[in-house]
Amino acid sequence: MAQAGKVTAPLDDQLCFALYRASRAIMGSYRPLLDALGLTYPQYLVMLVLWERGPSGVTGIGQALDLETGTLSPLLKRLEAAGLVTRSRMAGDERSVLVALTPAGRALEARTAETQLAVREATGLSRGEMVELREALHRLSDRLRSAAPA
Repeated sequence: MAQAGKVTAPLDDQLCFALYRASRAIMGSYRPLLDALGLTYPQYLVMLVLWERGPSGVTGIGQALDLETGTLSPLLKRLEAAGLVTRSRMAGDERSVLVALTPAGRALEARTAETQLAVREATGLSRGEMVELREALHRLSDRLRSAAPA
């Protein structure tokens, strides 16, 4: 029951809460599948960037994932310790670090196809619905970034 003078919308009417619940649910769907691959969800995202783009600078990976270097560095160290990536200083710019896949990191890509398919099926969405939802979320992100105070 609404209280007199109450201005805020109920929790279930909040877009932010719906997005939060959906995000937790999809990451929860990935978790056991990625555990079997020895990856966390953020590590999986880094690997996706490297599989798609090949060797990349830390800054480029951060831009692709919208993550700060300070957040990425521990992820990359763990991926390197697991033997999935190498990190080396870029020639000509000692401040920049190049991240590249090892043969084990490249081999892991084929195993992730099953993971992606399983999560896609778990959503119950058609391919068209997935595309539509993804595009709507990208538009939302872009609009919110544009509207954010500098």
